[in-house]
Amino acid sequence: MSVILIIDDDAHIREMLRQTLTGEGYTVFCAGSVPDALLVLADRMPDLILLDLMLPGLSGESLLPRIREIPVIVISAKAEIADKVELLMSGAADYLTKPFAMPELLARIAVQLRKTDGRALRFGNLTLEPDTLTARIDGREIRLTRTECAILKLLMQSPNRPVGKSTILDRISADTPDCTERSLKQHISNIRRKLEAVGGRDYIEAVYGIGFRMKS
Repeated sequence: MSVILIIDDDAHIREMLRQTLTGEGYTVFCAGSVPDALLVLADRMPDLILLDLMLPGLSGESLLPRIREIPVIVISAKAEIADKVELLMSGAADYLTKPFAMPELLARIAVQLRKTDGRALRFGNLTLEPDTLTARIDGREIRLTRTECAILKLLMQSPNRPVGKSTILDRISADTPDCTERSLKQHISNIRRKLEAVGGRDYIEAVYGIGFRMKS
């Protein structure tokens, strides 16, 4: 199930959203400030972010330029059209004004997740098409298992930082029950072998004590 990061300094709103989204089957992490959010993002890659603007210290607006490849739904009391336009132009995927109706928020979340679920990812000359469980290197097709595709997708979503073993297992366990702590290394090995056979080099490297990352 998809992972959502809630960034809001209001503990009551955070808890309300956390309970509702958890009840909908999402995995939820919370942060009350930009520094707290950056700590979360350094360790895991959410599928979507709910972002309040009026945070203590650094504002929510300051975080937007630092978020790549993750849809952000801004949830704010700012209701001026100019504010909405500016945030959307700065990279927000959607904008919801407080107070909001929970069914509307859930619908907007579902829409954004549908947009990104099967989107092709690129890393150098490597392209991943999750919908078809296919990778391509310079146009040459590589067939992947569902588990291999899920692992490679996570790594390609965070190309500049290592993804922890526990993060990989947490993120894909619901859809790929064959991936366990014991078998993860073998799945990674299979992906590396398939990519190297076509691309002529290793695309994934192990980061000692942490996990794996894409190799430039």
